[in-house]
Amino acid sequence: MKILFVCTHNRCRSILCEAIANHFSAGILDARSAGSQPAGAVHPLTLSHLQQAGIAVDGLASQSWDELAAFEAEVVITVCNNAAGEACPAWLGPALKSHWDLADPTALDASREDIDEAFRTTIELITARIHELKRIATLPRDHWPEALNTLED
Repeated sequence: MKILFVCTHNRCRSILCEAIANHFSAGILDARSAGSQPAGAVHPLTLSHLQQAGIAVDGLASQSWDELAAFEAEVVITVCNNAAGEACPAWLGPALKSHWDLADPTALDASREDIDEAFRTTIELITARIHELKRIATLPRDHWPEALNTLED
């Protein structure tokens, strides 16, 4: 299953999803991430928390969805409400669409301890959903839409 995770800035949530999906993919998932208005750099805490979780960060970059036009996503998952409301590029037309409303741990006005806890919680939630995506990917493709709906917020 080829998946494109999208959020507006592609610096935290979509990056977490891409990295976690590829880490646990076992050859079943092929994930990329992008933003409609990329920040230009991945948030340092995103990289730090992925590394703490034992997940590789090599090659992760904040990029525009225009840079992935050659990636033929079968599924596009928006992970922030802003991105969910944006019009996707025409080349994403045939892909199945889903939305995960993930809180942005970098947006918290809180102590570092609370921000770290928010990252851990978000990583756990994404990891659980990625394992479910792996199961969905083994189903016949015509079952994917209904199965993807069970993961939506």
